[in-house]
Amino acid sequence: MAKVKSHKAAGSIDMTAMCDVAFLLLTFFILTATAKVPEPLPVDTPASTVQTKLPETGLVTITIGKSDGEDRVFFGMKDRAIRSGALDYMAQKYKVSFTEQEKAQFALIDEFGVPIEGLKQLLAMKASDRAKKGVQPGVPCDSINKQLQDWIQYARLANIDQGANKELQFAIKGDAKEEYPEIKKVMDILQDQKINSFNLVTGLRGKDY
Repeated sequence: MAKVKSHKAAGSIDMTAMCDVAFLLLTFFILTATAKVPEPLPVDTPASTVQTKLPETGLVTITIGKSDGEDRVFFGMKDRAIRSGALDYMAQKYKVSFTEQEKAQFALIDEFGVPIEGLKQLLAMKASDRAKKGVQPGVPCDSINKQLQDWIQYARLANIDQGANKELQFAIKGDAKEEYPEIKKVMDILQDQKINSFNLVTGLRGKDY
């Protein structure tokens, strides 16, 4: 009796479930990712082997660099509540009024470099326009116009107002090609306010560099 040959169907794998998982993961990463905001004053930090990370909160960063051949100083506060509190103090001292919308917009800015008198104009710009070269002339910090000193003082007061259980920390981020007198000027401003402990931001390099 002849044998009956059975035809085997080609095997197949249902990829529907795997595709669903892949798209769910892709959607999750897109929705949770944070776009990097362009720095208004990019600096080339000096190299170092130190790997200590700066804190994510309770930190003020003072950036020093050159733009169009001129020295610029930018001021940044990590915490939105501290930004809002410091702005209220500055507005009161310099008699500049800000709307609630402007205050909310300022709370979203990580770093800025304009005098308090020009802050309203900066807030009216688009984020991409603020980061353009030469738009922000820097925070005044000379012996006559001491706005940088005031921002430092009022950021510390705002930190206290928030009930923080530790002092606000400060970091200086200077360009590797920046002349030392400009860095020292900012250090002197911090020390005048009894801030003797602060971080210097550097870039990581190899040990055998």
